[in-house]
Amino acid sequence: MSKLNKISAALMLLVWNGSVLHAWSKTIRVGRQFGVINIKEAIRMSAAGDTILVYKGVYREGNIVIDKPLVFKGIDKPVLDGVNKYEVLSVRSPHVVVDGFHIKSSGQSSMQDIAGIRVYNTHHVTVRNNLLDGNFFGIYLQQSKHCVIEDNRLLAYGKAEHLIGNGIHCWKSDSLTISGNRAQGHRDGIYLEFTTNTRVYRNVSHENLRYGLHFMFAHHNTYTFNTFSSNGAGVAVMYTHHVHMQNNTFKDNWGDSAYGILLKEISDSQIENNRFSGNTTGIFMEGASRIQIKKNEFRSNGWALKIQASCMENQVEANNFQGNTFDVATNSSLVLNTFDKNYWDKYEGYDLNKDGVGDVPYRPVSLYSMIVERFPAAMILFRSFMVSLLDRTEKMVPGITPEQLKDTLPAMKPVRL
Repeated sequence: MSKLNKISAALMLLVWNGSVLHAWSKTIRVGRQFGVINIKEAIRMSAAGDTILVYKGVYREGNIVIDKPLVFKGIDKPVLDGVNKYEVLSVRSPHVVVDGFHIKSSGQSSMQDIAGIRVYNTHHVTVRNNLLDGNFFGIYLQQSKHCVIEDNRLLAYGKAEHLIGNGIHCWKSDSLTISGNRAQGHRDGIYLEFTTNTRVYRNVSHENLRYGLHFMFAHHNTYTFNTFSSNGAGVAVMYTHHVHMQNNTFKDNWGDSAYGILLKEISDSQIENNRFSGNTTGIFMEGASRIQIKKNEFRSNGWALKIQASCMENQVEANNFQGNTFDVATNSSLVLNTFDKNYWDKYEGYDLNKDGVGDVPYRPVSLYSMIVERFPAAMILFRSFMVSLLDRTEKMVPGITPEQLKDTLPAMKPVRL
């Protein structure tokens, strides 16, 4: 048989096998009206490729394990209740879809990560359109690949960080898609640790105790078009490189040590076209290098940008700084970062040749901001005549603020984002 004929035969066999599997797959309905009232019984009855439809009702069956490829779908949001004792749903097979359930009241433990839905060491699992209510962890992925977590709502009622887990927790996983989810009341809304090549987009993470989104050793990831509001802090990116952050909104993350974005030991990443409003600090950077911060809007924050002495080779370009109490703060007189073409609403320079660029540099670090950085109680003098006098004197005779931290090409009008 020629090589071409062998390939043709193999393709025909593959198509035939697929047709047979499709022809033999069946649908099992769970509900009192169908004779099968137990989900575990339906899973035992099923074969790979089957669909299990679970109809409206409350199911208290302890830990439900899916150990074969199945479509597991709820009709009219049936309730899977862990009665505050069990991990509700465990997925241990590839090619599983979990769709349309109300999953509530998992067990809690300080020793084990118990979840409403937990995916174990597998691939190609989809979890969509579920309500996870009052679970310790919401959705937990462990050493899994090519999974999709989309359009779920995750609610928890944590009072302290050590008493609640994360909404969506991903550990040692790769190539995930996390989209369209709403997480509220957890420790972290979304958490990625040792997780790579993952896309996080169109999520809303609101009123979580610690972070809306948290990266730890999670490289080559992208998060876009998300909203992080009223969390302990918006997003923390730690010990990570190559993260792309674009078109997100960070708002009202307000309180002690609250940030829109916290960057710690991060490198080679981009922060572009984001909105920072009403945060204690828009971006806090420590040990950050080679970060491009471009075309972002910083509006009505306490501090728009805090850059510590450990940061270097970062580029802050074409951003808008408007209505912030302080635009930039630093704890060092040595500046190893570049500021160019930003719009500063506090800039008082001129543009004689009308090219849209200020003719004199702008130094965004005020003397008063440096005093407040060292002595927070000095905020009591905010808007006083003494503060204005200090800053005016420093502008005329610079001596304490970093001489090289300046925007040499300040924009005269807000940058079009």
